[in-house]
Amino acid sequence: MSELSKAYDPAAVEADLYEDWLQAGLFSADPDADGEPFSIVIPPPNVTGALHIGHALTNAIEDAMVRRARMQGRNAVWVPGMDHAGIATQNVVEKQLAADGLTRHDLGREAFVERVWTWRDQSGGMILQQLRKLGSSLDWDREAFTFDEPRSRAVRAVFTSLYDQGLIYRGNRLINWCPRCNTALSDIEVEHDDAVGELARFRYPFADDPDQGIEVATTRAETMLGDTAIAVHPDDERYTDLVGRHVRHPFQDRTFPIVADDYVDPEFGSGAVKITPAHDPNDHAIALRHDLEILDIMADDATLTDVVGAPFAGLDRFEARTRVKEELDALGLLLAVDEHEHAVGHCSRCGTVVEPRLSDQWFVEVRPLADKAAAAVRDGRTVLVPERFTKRFLDWLDNLHDWTISRQIWWGHRIPAWYCPDGHITVAQQDPTSCAECGAGALGQDPDVLDTWFSSALWPFTVFGWEGPDSDTAELRTWYPTAVLETGYDINTFWVSRMLMMGLWFLDDVPFRVIYNHGMVRDQYGKKMSKSFGNVIDPLEFIDAYGADALRFALFQHCSPGTDVPLAPEWVEGAKRFTNKLWNIVGFALRVLDDTRPGDLPPADRLLLEDRWILSALEQARRDVEDAYETWDWARIAGALYHFAWDELADWYLEAVKPRVYGDDPEARATVQAVLARVLDDLLRLLHPLTPFVTEELWRTLTGASGGRDSLMVAAWPQGRSDDHDASARADFGVLRDLVTEVRRFRSQNGIAPSARFELTLASEHRTLLEEQQALIGSLAGLSGLTFVGEIDERPGTSTIVFGGGSAQVELAGLIDVEAELGRLTKELAKAEGDLQRVENKLGNASFVERAPTEVVDRERARREELHDQIGQLRERVDALSDL
Repeated sequence: MSELSKAYDPAAVEADLYEDWLQAGLFSADPDADGEPFSIVIPPPNVTGALHIGHALTNAIEDAMVRRARMQGRNAVWVPGMDHAGIATQNVVEKQLAADGLTRHDLGREAFVERVWTWRDQSGGMILQQLRKLGSSLDWDREAFTFDEPRSRAVRAVFTSLYDQGLIYRGNRLINWCPRCNTALSDIEVEHDDAVGELARFRYPFADDPDQGIEVATTRAETMLGDTAIAVHPDDERYTDLVGRHVRHPFQDRTFPIVADDYVDPEFGSGAVKITPAHDPNDHAIALRHDLEILDIMADDATLTDVVGAPFAGLDRFEARTRVKEELDALGLLLAVDEHEHAVGHCSRCGTVVEPRLSDQWFVEVRPLADKAAAAVRDGRTVLVPERFTKRFLDWLDNLHDWTISRQIWWGHRIPAWYCPDGHITVAQQDPTSCAECGAGALGQDPDVLDTWFSSALWPFTVFGWEGPDSDTAELRTWYPTAVLETGYDINTFWVSRMLMMGLWFLDDVPFRVIYNHGMVRDQYGKKMSKSFGNVIDPLEFIDAYGADALRFALFQHCSPGTDVPLAPEWVEGAKRFTNKLWNIVGFALRVLDDTRPGDLPPADRLLLEDRWILSALEQARRDVEDAYETWDWARIAGALYHFAWDELADWYLEAVKPRVYGDDPEARATVQAVLARVLDDLLRLLHPLTPFVTEELWRTLTGASGGRDSLMVAAWPQGRSDDHDASARADFGVLRDLVTEVRRFRSQNGIAPSARFELTLASEHRTLLEEQQALIGSLAGLSGLTFVGEIDERPGTSTIVFGGGSAQVELAGLIDVEAELGRLTKELAKAEGDLQRVENKLGNASFVERAPTEVVDRERARREELHDQIGQLRERVDALSDL
């Protein structure tokens, strides 16, 4: 067997291993291959994107899922691809044009779209290259793009089908409008953030008595220029006599009525509400109920139109807000402007404050689709993990509004609708040459494009060759529905719900059996990662510094279903230490295995206690891992394997077998070699989905595998070995481990060198076991001998060590310099007491407790508890030595 270098260097192996996997075709899947199907589709990252820590978590999880499935012998595929990201991508290219003093309109539609394609081919898709550095075993031959030709054909087929079924329609309705992107947005593309704004209170004068009036309030004073009514609650006695009366607009030559409507909250403000039907969804509903006039006062860029009259026409909405208040004040109608905290909608793409406005748009009537999706979740055809997200998901589906799918941009799937001079609409999969209704030949295509989420909603089946209702491919038959959709809970509404609706509607089956939701990656204090906080972790930087496996393992160690994932730079560094520990474990094994390969074990009677214990511990770790995979609890999986590798294998078994490894008994050495080869083989297989690079490199060295298709990546997943499960061995070795641990603690507390040997007198209910294992105990604890007695007789000049099931006695004479040790402990005690006093002073300072960050205060409180324990232990040791 070849030897390993002293330390693991990820940079020396990762790129070469990834290329070897690629060249061997290990990522490629065949729908006709044997094995139970297992499929995952990547949540397609935006073509504009670069790898961030959220992508790293998503793809590490999916890679682990598919790697394990391959090792289980399943016909596994993981499909890569990107989203064309309509608004985001158009914004990128428009910014480039702006730097040259141009707009898209200067180029024209065709030239602009060609410019975006050029950008996409040259600069887009960088993230897919970056995913290779993470170790992502995607089937790159199946890479898809939501705007490529196959997906475009599918989009047209879906649009025309839904239109023919009456589920897509065009209408004039209130929508969310982004003045920066100049397009409509769906409800879920609007992010609502609490902001401190204002509440302007003013009076509308009565038409028949201008000196009197009615008070209203608004957070958007400029919208009063489009008011067409005032509403009060029908049971509000303050306004009973005013219903039906009219008020006069102070800046326009018109009047409008006071109406009664149950929507009004009589407890809020004055109980009277101004109604702006064209710029508020609730006001629009009231207008429809009372047949009110609807005035659209805003242009696409959020400037006010001529409808509002002088002096407001042409002003930006925020300028108009200030000007309206000034003019109201000049007329004596402004009553007050108060600070007011409220939710403000922003465009999720560019952050601009969104404006509700009436607009002609295309919509999907979602209720029939949403009801099918909700039924599939309720009857268990698709389940959410963790289950607690189910109610929120169903609430969303049950209350979903019709979906605004048209966007006023140029980059995206053009809506397949054409208009003739008479306004008739022709919707078709292929470009028509004449109007379907009147036969006119002069047709113009709708200028709008489809919402990006429309095409990505089709992703789980279009990537397998679906291009319309008659599609039938081997990929669809094998891999649809997919086994699991892995994604963050934050896009359940954006993306997951829509895929579920479309998959059920067009293929009559769910697109995925399981929706696995991971949490958001945050820093170690639970804060969102942000450049302004200075806590951002760049995955590429950390891969370069510590290796892909270290980043992946650090993420897995803190990742439980649906729970936010804390991550700190030092944790990634700690995970790198784990990969290096694994490297050193195998390095030790290679030096002693003498070309022993993993295979059958010797007869059971040749296995000593430590052999039976480590095999049983391995089987328990395997069972714990399998149990955790049932809910994809990565923290439990990583924890079980870390504990076994470091705490049990490295810290105990390797130390326990050294006398046999370096002894003169070839049979004893051969037994250790066989056990060690078996344990390492299974451990590396179990760890491979989480840390693919280091495990592949070590497994090839351990087994002599040549790479290519002779790879750990396609080696068999470890199966259970019931014979290895040995409860008595685990219990017996536990007694030994407890005794040795307490002896080591005694050494540490009393400053006794590891090389110092001393006698131990033992009294234990496990006497037979300890007598049989005294050679092992002596080796692990560094003892010169053991004497067994029925009961410990505590005497001056001795120290008693208590362990599980017994106690031990040590003669201190000649072992400890009592005077020197007392001096050292006294100094240590004084320092600890001083540290405690300083912590107590901090926590006793009310200003510190109130103003310091919560995590800082909690850290000081934890430190106080640690110091209390430390001082108690030090005093006990001082008292014990003082009696000598």
